[in-house]
Amino acid sequence: DVKTKIATMVSAGNLEDLPDIFCLQDTSFQNMVQNYTEAFHDLTDSSIDFSQFLDFKVEASVYDGKNYGIPFDTGTCIYAVRTDYLEAAGYTVEDITDVTWDEFIEVGKDVVETTGYPMLTQASTEPQILGVMMQSAGQSVFQEDGSVKIADNELLMQCIDIYNEMVDTGVMQVINSNDELVTGLTQGTIGGVLSGCWILASVQLADDQSGKWAVTNIPSLPGVEGATNYSNLGGSSWAISSNCRNPELAEEFFASTFGGSVELYETVFPSTGLIAPYIPAAESGIYDTEQEFFGGQKVYQDIADYAQLVPTVPYGQYTAEFNTAMGVALTNIASGADVSDELQIAQDSVDFAMAGNGDT
Repeated sequence: DVKTKIATMVSAGNLEDLPDIFCLQDTSFQNMVQNYTEAFHDLTDSSIDFSQFLDFKVEASVYDGKNYGIPFDTGTCIYAVRTDYLEAAGYTVEDITDVTWDEFIEVGKDVVETTGYPMLTQASTEPQILGVMMQSAGQSVFQEDGSVKIADNELLMQCIDIYNEMVDTGVMQVINSNDELVTGLTQGTIGGVLSGCWILASVQLADDQSGKWAVTNIPSLPGVEGATNYSNLGGSSWAISSNCRNPELAEEFFASTFGGSVELYETVFPSTGLIAPYIPAAESGIYDTEQEFFGGQKVYQDIADYAQLVPTVPYGQYTAEFNTAMGVALTNIASGADVSDELQIAQDSVDFAMAGNGDT
């Protein structure tokens, strides 16, 4: 685990053991760069042109006004859906495109009644969908000053209400792990999935479902100013370590490859499905290919277009701790606990981690 190894090396004062370069998930980047800044090489004045990357991806690795990461891949959110299940209930993918969560739930209830299958699932231990919802409206529990606002957060409460309504109506099924999600997808017992675009690799595991899937954007929060149908979940960024033997050469490498070569993405994309945060790649037409599995839809071009509309929000250092705390809160709320009380407990839990008791 890269995080653990870097933390161990820095804590032991063994910076000379750091690799020249490494890759971190965006949700971990802030925690690592803020707690172990001495492990990172400052890229602010490097030859890498950060204006050529999507803003929300660049911000994920900025700390104290300085650039420490090179955007690699995105986790642009999509909703992938079984079109045959929609059609059985009298709908098409257009009926769940550019809609609010209220509208999505109404369609979902009909699909569940007709097919018996949920429209999406969510792991009980890490309800990441809450952060996805909030980012789609340009907000986060993590504030610009580094603090976290969970208790008395009206938007978060609205997201929880939507979450609970989907569970209560059967539109969303709570599962124990993502292994259950993959099993449900391959066996056809789940009608759709809302996640980062990387989930499409799992969606396409069942060859017999080819032509029965489509991809669209995610629902927006109703009645919220600035709400959009776009968000992000996951993605990663490269970093150059402070121990790099030739940091200038490493900078030139990234500037001429991930930060400067459309040809690289043209080579990498066909075998990986990588959606790059490098804007010229999205504008080059490399994603403009019909995908048979998705009924001829130009899925990856659509995702590249979605990526340019994702709101930028602070990720904060403690995304994992927030997700874990909210998993506990939602379980307790489902058992009858008071929402406000559970959000205060979650607030206290994350505050405890931020006080220095939960690093990495």
